[in-house]
Amino acid sequence: APTIRLSPAARSLFDEPLAITVQGLGPRQRVTLRSSLRDETGELFQACARYQAGDDGVLDLTRCPALPGGSFSGLEPMGLLWALQPQKPFWRLVKRDVQSPFLVQLEALEGHGDPPGQLLAQAQHERVFLRDGVRRVPVREGRIRATLFLP
Repeated sequence: APTIRLSPAARSLFDEPLAITVQGLGPRQRVTLRSSLRDETGELFQACARYQAGDDGVLDLTRCPALPGGSFSGLEPMGLLWALQPQKPFWRLVKRDVQSPFLVQLEALEGHGDPPGQLLAQAQHERVFLRDGVRRVPVREGRIRATLFLP
């Protein structure tokens, strides 16, 4: 059965690269990858891209370009993250609470149909904003309001 492999596996900093690979596909199998997350207000953001696995049944986003017809095309290993679009027009992805991560859902779907075919594999990944061990200190001095982040 196909599986989505992520590196780093479970969580990474929001500005760190995320390697996405789908293993266990058929040779040159056509799949659609879809990413989604909900912002702090519950609004849904999604991106999708169409791909074709290699002869070995592996889809490595660092080597396989996205085909036309999705949110982006070409060799874009991080495209499923930077191309996330809101379901509501003109909505922006804003992060107010940097202590909670964004939870990204990734799905591999059969074929290039619209809507895509059956679910082949899925994975979750946390995109965090604070490295482990960073302390958040509110600053209130006179009219100054700030937040200090200490390693």
